[in-house]
This record gives sequence, structure tokens and C-alpha cells, in this order.
Amino acid sequence: MAPSPPDPQELPVVRRDIIIEFSNKVMELGQVLLQLLSESLGLDPNYLRDIGCAKGLCMFANYYPACPEPDLTLGTSSHTDSSFFTVLLQDQLGGLQVLYQNQWIEVTPIHGAVVVNMGDLIQLITNDRFISVHHRALAKAVGPRISMACFFRTHLIPMESTAIYGPIKELLSEEYPPIYRETTVRDFVSHFYSKGLNGVSALEHFKI
Repeated sequence: MAPSPPDPQELPVVRRDIIIEFSNKVMELGQVLLQLLSESLGLDPNYLRDIGCAKGLCMFANYYPACPEPDLTLGTSSHTDSSFFTVLLQDQLGGLQVLYQNQWIEVTPIHGAVVVNMGDLIQLITNDRFISVHHRALAKAVGPRISMACFFRTHLIPMESTAIYGPIKELLSEEYPPIYRETTVRDFVSHFYSKGLNGVSALEHFKI
């Protein structure tokens, strides 16, 4: 949906207007979140925006049908997101879990609320100040379960994916040396997809 939105005629007529309006609202939310994250790092409020963290937005609709044997399968296996951050809108059926202190915690849906997950790229550029969250989606005996995941990243547009990202210099010191090497979004996401959702963070490949 950004930086190069699709032709509206390519979107389903029944959902066209709401998809465009929703993506615009998510982009507005992303700008606010980046200001708050920048300030929490002691940086200028526009820092993360200015380096392109909200330049791209990819939206994926997830449809999980009811599963007759949910104990024998997963909707989506354990993984982290390759984005800077992800805004997730889920329905009221639940099923999203996050890994916290080696335990899977249910993220109970709250009507009218969204879930914001930190992604791998924000962990890389903040040198582990923010941590990408491991999460998964459980299969359910009831359904379908529907969610909309909005990833802030630019990798689908090659010409927009050549910017180099590494640990932010203002966050580094002798006490906190860089943990990761520099990379482009394109190279990072290519590695993310090549390794698959195996439960191992793509960041391991980029550690110094």
C-alpha cells in the first residue's frame, strides 16, 4: 500500500474503499508510533520517520478456517516479523500468542484495539533496545478466524529497498558496541524468506 499504492481498480470492489481508508489510518498510526519510539530512545521525534521506517506498508489478510483437530496443528508457527514493526487487527476469536520468559502467553482480543509487534529491523537499528517479539497463531475449532497484518517495510519495491540500515550511531558507545552489521531491507527480507518460519530469528545471520 506504500510507497506505491495499487491501482484502486485492482482491489475487490466490495472492499476497495475500506482497504484504502484503513491503510491510510494505519499509516497515520505508524507515524505517531515512530515519534513515540524515537522519543523513548532519546532521539529527535522525527528520527525514525526520517530514516524511512514508515516509508513502506504491506498489508496481508489472514484467513484461518475452523480446524476439526486444532491440537494437532498450528495456524502459523513461531516466528518474528521482518518489518520495523507490525500493526495487527484481529477478530474476537483470539489465537495469537507471544513468547514471554519462555512461556506462550495468549493475546486476548480487545474490541477496537490493535496489536503492535516490534519487528526484526527495529531490533537491528536500535541495537537490541527494542526486541522483536516471537509469536504464533493457534488453530481453532471454531472459525473462521480473520486478521489483518500491516507490516511497515519496503522490501517489495526493489528501488525502495537499497537504503542501508545498521545500529543507530547515537545509541552506540564503548559500553554498547554494535551487535549487528549493516544491511539493506531487501537483503534482510530475502534471508528471512529463504530460511523459512523455523523459529530462529533472521537476526542471527546479521550478528557481528
